[in-house]
Amino acid sequence: MVKITFVEHDGSQTEVEAEPGLSLMKAATYGNVPGISADCGGNCACGTCRIYVPAQWRHCFAEPKGNEQEMIEFSEDTTDGVRLACQTKVIEAMEGMVLNLPESQHY
Repeated sequence: MVKITFVEHDGSQTEVEAEPGLSLMKAATYGNVPGISADCGGNCACGTCRIYVPAQWRHCFAEPKGNEQEMIEFSEDTTDGVRLACQTKVIEAMEGMVLNLPESQHY
């Protein structure tokens, strides 16, 4: 299991233990992270699982492309490191990762 911490806009933290291969969105929803609404269930169709990846963890992520890039653009979220949690699988290298969440997933 890989420990990942999600930090809400107000500073509240939720640590989850995720199975490698599971999407970050599923890890968050299974772990009851309140800042991830994931309205589309992980189909990359809503942008409500946005996360902000600090620079020191971005090496764990591929560049956004296709539907993910379109949904990020649609949300008009220009925050550095913005990604959709549904589009990234948990890997062992994410052990100890801290991810930040937007003030709201709805725009």
